[in-house]
This record gives sequence, structure tokens and C-alpha cells, in this order.
Amino acid sequence: MSQPDAAVATKPSTGIPYWIKVVAVFFLGWLFMYADRTILNPVMGNLQAEFGLSKADLGLINSVFFFAYAAMQIPSGMLGDKIGKKLILVPGFILFGVFTGISGLATTFAVFLIARALVGVGEGTYYGPQYALSSEAVPTKYRTLGTAIINSGQAFGTAIGLIAASIITLEWNMSWRTPFYFFLIPTIIVGFLIWWIVKEEPKKKAEDSAENAAPARKVKLSELFKNRNLVVTYITVFCSLYGFFMILTWLPFYLQTERGMQGSEVGFISSLVAWASIPGALVISRISDKLGKRKILALMLIPCAILSIVLTVYIQNYTVLILSLIFYGLTGKLALDPILVSIVADNAPKEGYGTAFSLFNFIGMCSSIIAPYITGYLADITGSMAAGFYLAALLLGVGFITMLFAKENKVPQA
Repeated sequence: MSQPDAAVATKPSTGIPYWIKVVAVFFLGWLFMYADRTILNPVMGNLQAEFGLSKADLGLINSVFFFAYAAMQIPSGMLGDKIGKKLILVPGFILFGVFTGISGLATTFAVFLIARALVGVGEGTYYGPQYALSSEAVPTKYRTLGTAIINSGQAFGTAIGLIAASIITLEWNMSWRTPFYFFLIPTIIVGFLIWWIVKEEPKKKAEDSAENAAPARKVKLSELFKNRNLVVTYITVFCSLYGFFMILTWLPFYLQTERGMQGSEVGFISSLVAWASIPGALVISRISDKLGKRKILALMLIPCAILSIVLTVYIQNYTVLILSLIFYGLTGKLALDPILVSIVADNAPKEGYGTAFSLFNFIGMCSSIIAPYITGYLADITGSMAAGFYLAALLLGVGFITMLFAKENKVPQA
């Protein structure tokens, strides 16, 4: 970290360390992004009935969203490194909030798809700039823990979105459009909070400081693919996110159509993954920071996630279902993510953090484009959603084999 960055990151304000405020506000960012993504899932049956959709059509909704989201990853990261990360992140966040509300106004399936695509464009500006700013602000000895706390916003958002949409539409029998209106204003407010709280050194000042010190090194995209640990991490995150977004998209529908659950029970059971992931991610990340190791923990988590996905659909028992979902929450994507993010931060050049994190998320989110549609397609042709779960478990096995090729380097404590 450069000296100017260090000064910004550690400057005290109102007695609360700056990095803690950064972690808190980015936690809220992820909370509302994942709430937006999951308010759709409990109401998929309503959408299917109103617009006359197949399961593949339902999967297409999230595929369109994630296509737009993934397409924005590398451009937003590179632009953030070039002109300023906040200038990319905040307008995009507000755009996503606005079109979350507009999604509820859609009167045709085509209009709904367009609105969801524009939500994806807005959310797509968040990942690379956010993790670049937080990686600069959070001290190295707290890096994985800080990332886990930020990521836990995903878990809270997932649970809140699922429960809110289930209660509003399935329990209170209100329109499926209502949850989209409900999250509109709070999302926009969080966008402004990020602008006010997060500090970023002005680009001109940073360039002047660099000229007085040493010339800034330009990081090419191709350079990132020459680092074995980064390549391994990129492949692993693709496999991990495929399973996660398959579950995130289809679990509520699966519980309704193949397990016969109704009302708020759907949201509660689906949210178990999110709630369980919070202690799992925090404990694992703290262990990772203490040991200064990443690979061994990743290799422990992935087989557990595979087992939990298989048991969810293989054994038709209510108790096993509950335990399997909790086990996936403890060991799945949300627990693995802080470790993978830390591997990127440990191996990528700091001058290219925005690009490296955006590339990481772009590759991972490519799986989210295909997972919802493929799962729906497999359900249409087999008559059951089990095939989609098994495919997700198989891809996680590929991720496990890939992670074996990572080179473990003990991270120095700062």
C-alpha cells in the first residue's frame, strides 16, 4: 500500500477506525444487492402464472440479470482504476436501486427482462471497485475477517429478501410487485452513504504523488493470467458460484413444487443457507488470518459443500434437508468467498486491484448466467430439479481438483 493510501485508510474520525466504517457501509451495499436478487425467487410461481412461463423462462430472468452484471465487471474495474472507483461504484448502485423499483412496474415479460438487465448493469459496477477500496482500507492482519464481514451482507440480504418476499406475497397475499417497491428507497439511501463515508484520494493528487515517488506501473489483463494462484482461484470461484446461484435461484421453487412447502415456511427454510453462512464465514476467515494460509481451508470446505448439495435432494427427509442446507451455509460459497478474495489480494499487484477483483467476479459470475437457465432446462426435460443439484456438485468437484494446484504461501502479518 502506498503512503497516501495508508494515510487515508488509517485517518481517525469520531473515534471509529476508518476501515471499520468502510466494512460497515460495504456490508450494507451487499445486503441490499442480495435482497434485490432474492425477492424474485419466492414469487417465481406468481410470475409463471401471470406471464405463462416455462421453467426455462423463469431461469432466463436471472440469466439475463447475471449476463448484464457479468458484462460490467471488467469495464467497471478498469475504469475504476483509471478515473476513480467511487465515480463508477456509486452511480451504478443508485441506478440498480431505481430499476429495482421499476421492475415492479413491468406489465409484460419482455419489459420485466429489460428492467432486470438494467438492474444487473447497475449492480455490475460494485464488485471490483468495492473490493479494491476495502482491500486498501483494511489492515492485512484483518483482511480475510474484514472481507467476511462485508460478505456477510450477502447472507443477511439473501435471508431478508427471501423472508420479506415470502411473507409479503405468499403469506399476506399481496402482489409480487410489492417487494420491489419496498426496497427502492433504502437501496438509494445506501448508495449515498457509500459516497459520503468512503474516502478515495483524488486521481490528480494520486498521480502527482506517484510522479514525486516512482512511476506508476500499468497492470495488463494478460499479466493476471500468468499468475498460477490467480488462475486457480478464478476457476474455483466459477465452480463455487455455479452451485450457489443455482441454489439461490431455484431453492424456493424446489421447496414449493417438489417438497410441498407453502407460505413463509419457504422463505424461512431457504434463508437457512444465509443465516448459517454468517458464523461459518467469520470463523473460517479468522482462522485463515491467524494461520496466514488459504489453500488448506479451501480444500476442507469444498468437499463439505459437495456433500451438502447432494444430500439436499438425494435423501427425501425433512430433517436431512434442514441439516444439509445449514451445512451448505457453513461451508459453501459464502464461507469460501473470503478465502478466495484474500488469495486475489495476496497475489494481485495493488496497482491493478480493481481489474483483478473485477476479473475474479466476472469469471465467477459467468457461471451465474448459465446456472439458472440450465437448471430450469434440466427440470423441464427430466421432470425433476435433482439433476441441477447434482451438476452443481460435480462442478464443485472440478473446483476442488483445481485448488490442489495452488501454491500455498504463508501471508505475512502486518
